[in-house]
Amino acid sequence: MAVAVVSALGFAYTDGAPVLADVSLELSDGEHAVLLGPSGSGKSTLLRALAGLVPHFHGGVFSGSVVVGGIDTREARPAQLAGTVASVFQDPEDQIVMAKVVNEVAFGLENIGVKAGDIWARSEEALALVGAEPLSGRLTAELSGGELQRVVLASALALRPRLLLLDEPTSQLDPDAAEAFFDLVEGLPCAVLVSEQRPARPLAHVDRVLFMDGGRIVLDAPRAAALEWLAAHRPLYLPHAPELVCSVRDVRFVYGDRLALDAASLEVRRGEIVALVGPNGAGKTTLAQIAAGLLEPDAGSVVHGRAAYLTQDPGRHVVSEHVLDEVALGSDESRARVVLAKLGLAERLDRHPRDLSSGERERLALAAVLATEPDLLVLDEPTRGVDPERKAELVRLLRSEASTRGTLVVTHDLPWAAEVADRVVELEVREGVRA
Repeated sequence: MAVAVVSALGFAYTDGAPVLADVSLELSDGEHAVLLGPSGSGKSTLLRALAGLVPHFHGGVFSGSVVVGGIDTREARPAQLAGTVASVFQDPEDQIVMAKVVNEVAFGLENIGVKAGDIWARSEEALALVGAEPLSGRLTAELSGGELQRVVLASALALRPRLLLLDEPTSQLDPDAAEAFFDLVEGLPCAVLVSEQRPARPLAHVDRVLFMDGGRIVLDAPRAAALEWLAAHRPLYLPHAPELVCSVRDVRFVYGDRLALDAASLEVRRGEIVALVGPNGAGKTTLAQIAAGLLEPDAGSVVHGRAAYLTQDPGRHVVSEHVLDEVALGSDESRARVVLAKLGLAERLDRHPRDLSSGERERLALAAVLATEPDLLVLDEPTRGVDPERKAELVRLLRSEASTRGTLVVTHDLPWAAEVADRVVELEVREGVRA
């Protein structure tokens, strides 16, 4: 039986170009499907349409129809679909409304009229399902991004929906937690439609694959046939396990009598850029130096390939008389010339590094580590004191060469991190990695 029927759906946000065009599909009870496609292809908008948020919450021009649980979304507000469909979107902070975790999970149950005697049992049951029962009494404002994501999922599961919509649900989870998440989702009896930019895990757990491009569904097939289509038309979306260039497991590090890290874990794979964020004193630089092999942890394990580390003040560490010689120290002259040209320093080869501007010295230091062609590139606060144009250039450079290495960036610049990184890992003071 179909839980959702989308017929000739079209949508354009107010004063914008069409985002969806002639989209039609059916989702059956219990069916699990993944929705793939490039950024801007319409995936999130389609999920919002199935949740009734389009057109009621996000205004625009709507055509066609979406029927969920026998209810036409043009005639019903999203609240009327709450017992039938539940959603977990990319930013869990935007879905939190209550101050305490258990109250947050109970909130949706109260809204759909669940008996008072059943609300708390179902709330605790849902938290247990996602491994978040220890968070029950915590304040939502004190949770990490990964913890919030688990709470939002628990809130959705507590509703026992017929259709669960997941938009980038593992964006703030570490690899082990992400795998556990999809193991959990695979066992759910409801229909599930998940949109993911990292397709390997969901592709291993679904029956059906949809691929969107330009607001249209260009593939709708069972998993086996879809994998063949992806191999021929979109090979980058095929499941793969990129080489692990750094693995830090349960490390502990103490400076004198001050605990800097405790049970901190981190993985970086070739082809991905990971941003390490958190407050001052959380141990970001310490963890980055451990990942690069510059510090030995007091406990735990570290495995990494050839690593290069750029400090917070790289301009101070200059040893050669000429720009070209400085970069060639860790590689060779031909490679140094190529990297210097990429960083706009081709006309400075014979200059003394001390004669460069501060911004040029920063780029020189970056060129010196890039020229070593590391498996793992670690950058500590690379945008500190950098103007917006240089930040944008750094994003383009790191993204253009991302496939050649794993990149770990320590930063307080959260907007820049969101722009450059594939994944953000949050470090909390003396509590290890929360991802």
